[in-house]
Amino acid sequence: MFLIDLHVHSTVSDGSYSPAGLARLAKETGVEAFALTDHDSIAGDDEAAAEAERLGVGFINGMEMTMAYRGRKIHVVCLGFNPENSEFQKLYSRLRYIKEDSMADVVEVLRRRGIEIDMEMVRRHSAVHLDRYAIMRTIVDMNIFDGIQYIWDNYLNPAVKEVGVAGDIPAEEALPIIRGAGGVTSLAHFHKLIGLKGQSRPEQEDSLRELMSFGLTGMEQYYPNYTDEDRAFARAMIEKYDMLPTGGTDFHGANRPGILLGTGYEKNMSVPLKFLEDIRERCRI
Repeated sequence: MFLIDLHVHSTVSDGSYSPAGLARLAKETGVEAFALTDHDSIAGDDEAAAEAERLGVGFINGMEMTMAYRGRKIHVVCLGFNPENSEFQKLYSRLRYIKEDSMADVVEVLRRRGIEIDMEMVRRHSAVHLDRYAIMRTIVDMNIFDGIQYIWDNYLNPAVKEVGVAGDIPAEEALPIIRGAGGVTSLAHFHKLIGLKGQSRPEQEDSLRELMSFGLTGMEQYYPNYTDEDRAFARAMIEKYDMLPTGGTDFHGANRPGILLGTGYEKNMSVPLKFLEDIRERCRI
């Protein structure tokens, strides 16, 4: 069985493996190709690519970008784009400003809410960026809460909102730029709140059509906690609208226990190699 994984996170955002460590894990576990899709960051791509090449593991560059859409947040897995593209560089600079702006103010809000944290602690937990993921890693290391999602829902996201950090870049602005940089754009985990959860199936179909008009290329056909109905809907939409299917485990290592690179939860996933081949062909890489 040829294992690939097109949705993977490293210590650059909220995973527990370094970018190079992911390549080594892929080699050890028989995952023959993967994409590094850190949240709103490409900072680990070069390291992962170099180690993957050294080990003979397939690699495709990527990023999971948070975009604003119809008053909600969506995550879009962006794959195979040219990071040197001038319009992409402008988009990325804007994106990083949003993610790193006012983090000292966010830390101060967290202090007022009873978390004994300061910016020096956050700097020590900054793999690359001094951003909300560095704050998250700091809080996790303090061992005062169970579960990363609890930290986001009850502390980090409310603090970011209180500070008034700039909102996410709209999908209608971001998607054409990624496409223009030669990349594939795939709607991640449509069934989640950071997705299209709460919409009826016809509403989700309408949203997909609109996102495609902006430049969305595809959607995740495989994801570890899709229900049978979710899988059937994703497959139907991909076939109906000739979308590019992608799939991945959303691997975070120790930060998301139970999800294994390449195989998901209790080996409930096997992403077809053809997905990667079609993406490479579309991106001409």
